[in-house]
Amino acid sequence: MRNVLKLAALGSAASMLTIAAMPAGAQAGRDGIEGRVDRLEREMRAVQRKVFPGGAGQTVEPQITPPQQSQGAPGVPATGVVTDLTARVNALESQMSSMTGQIEQTSYKLRQLEDAFTAYKRSTDARLKALEETASSVGTGDAPPSSSGATRPPASRPSTGGGAAASTPTPAPAASTTVAGIERPKTDDPAEDGYIYGFRLWSAKEYDKAVVELRQVVQKYPKHRRASYAQNLLGRALLDQGKPALAATAFFENYQKMPNGERAPDSLYYLAQALVKMKKPASEVCKVYDELTQVYGDRISEAMKMDVATGRSASKCK
Repeated sequence: MRNVLKLAALGSAASMLTIAAMPAGAQAGRDGIEGRVDRLEREMRAVQRKVFPGGAGQTVEPQITPPQQSQGAPGVPATGVVTDLTARVNALESQMSSMTGQIEQTSYKLRQLEDAFTAYKRSTDARLKALEETASSVGTGDAPPSSSGATRPPASRPSTGGGAAASTPTPAPAASTTVAGIERPKTDDPAEDGYIYGFRLWSAKEYDKAVVELRQVVQKYPKHRRASYAQNLLGRALLDQGKPALAATAFFENYQKMPNGERAPDSLYYLAQALVKMKKPASEVCKVYDELTQVYGDRISEAMKMDVATGRSASKCK
């Protein structure tokens, strides 16, 4: 009888140890899953801050929600907790995967838009360059230089004689009228439209109207990239009109006021041409060529370098 009681006591003790050990194992599994849940929730909050930088309480609802929890069996509470945490982890992982894919797609579309805009801008500049080179009567000096250039102003202003270099005469404001057969562009960029229309007038040898149109572009939009183009073409229109003194002033002002403009090197080249037509001393012409080479030597095209070499030879520059 005593042995039977001992065996019963030992069986009860073993059962109690087994029951006590079960919650400890379940607790360890729960702690591991809770660590995963905390890590995933932190990563999800970081992703949401990236997608919604403005905040305002915006969140992304998970596409997979945890299933409805059933009442666990009495005596085994750890099973329901582990199942719940596992479902939450699975839902978070699925949601993060979906959001990562959406972010990658958005970034790809943005890169496509940027590439398309860059290609459009390059194509437009190339067309304008081709038109200017076709209409130009002096080599190919209108090739647009690169955007990296010095800003050093000239050491001294070349004399243009007759007091005309003091300032470019500004006529009374006049409304530009469309010339028959020459279409005025109509886009969302009035500075671009004005320069294109002025260029078309110059190409058609409507120099008076071109001068008015180009001068308005410079006065209204001095910070626009086309201001340098318009000021340079203004000088060329005056030069084609047989007004080298006024042309020299326009070229010099383009270089002096917009030294980083895309047509500043061209204006220095044509300034030398204007001085030659004014029959100025060769020393003044050579100074302009020297200034052009020193300031923009790495920006001018090979064609312009050849034109400069020809001009220096004609003026017998050292």
